[in-house]
Amino acid sequence: MLLDRRALMQAAVGMLAAGSARAEAWPSRPIKLVVPFPGGSSPDIVARALAEALGAALGQPVLVLNQPGAGGNIGTAMVAKAVPDGYTLLFTIQGPLVTAPLLARRLPYDPVRDLQPISLVASSPNVLVVSPALGVRTVAEFVAVARARKGALNYGSVGNGSAAHLAMESFKARAGVELGHVPYQGFPQVVNALLAGEVQAGFMVPGIAMGAVKAGRLTALAVTSLGRAAALPELPTLVEQGYAGFEAISWQAVLAPARTPAPIVARLSQELVRIIKSDALRNRLLSQYFSATASSPEGLAQLMRSERLKWAAVIQAAGVQPE
Repeated sequence: MLLDRRALMQAAVGMLAAGSARAEAWPSRPIKLVVPFPGGSSPDIVARALAEALGAALGQPVLVLNQPGAGGNIGTAMVAKAVPDGYTLLFTIQGPLVTAPLLARRLPYDPVRDLQPISLVASSPNVLVVSPALGVRTVAEFVAVARARKGALNYGSVGNGSAAHLAMESFKARAGVELGHVPYQGFPQVVNALLAGEVQAGFMVPGIAMGAVKAGRLTALAVTSLGRAAALPELPTLVEQGYAGFEAISWQAVLAPARTPAPIVARLSQELVRIIKSDALRNRLLSQYFSATASSPEGLAQLMRSERLKWAAVIQAAGVQPE
């Protein structure tokens, strides 16, 4: 009996040691960074810049995997249900994390219960862009045209509950205009829809919008930060144009499945904060009109909570309905 107990104890110690060795060996193979939006979208562009640096820091490739659909909810659910071993991570915008639970009738994940925040990565104001065919140069002119063509104009977004969608719904309520909502898989598709005349306006991140704006194919009317954006000092804010307190910031972050081991979360947090604060990534993000914005896991969790309260109020005031 004594020998049996010793054998069991030795086996248990061996299993603990093996488990510890496996944890210490992380990562020992490539890591998937799931982006729940199409290639060429704003989160895809930033994720690929981050993946390159993170892979070098961890000594294993970090492979970006695009899983678009349902406003980002499909790819987010994929990560939420993944094995929490540090080999599947999520890179996403706030929509699937903050507003999807407020607007989706049946969401296949709970961002608080099923995901572990790691770090905020980047933030940016949105830009209000319109088709040059409207012939407007200011927000006031756009509002006048929208009122004159009541219900005839449409705007594009990357899905119900996305920052672009709620920013426009908030603007509509403040401006007293009617615009139809047309959702798309990603911002590149919104740009194409604007160029094709399918929609006439939209809020989007400047990294996607400004190429078409500089080419004269879209007209930028305003940014949604409280003050002028450092990367776009020529563009007035909505605040300057009569919409006091109007702010709608897009942000992007890295998360892991809930119950990912604490040592892996700590290592990812440490490496990501270092990378995000580096000159190399900061300059690369600035070239896409983003500000590098690192955080602790707790800081990202707090941001998710505060943003959910803010946009819940917008949803209620604007009468946005669940889908």
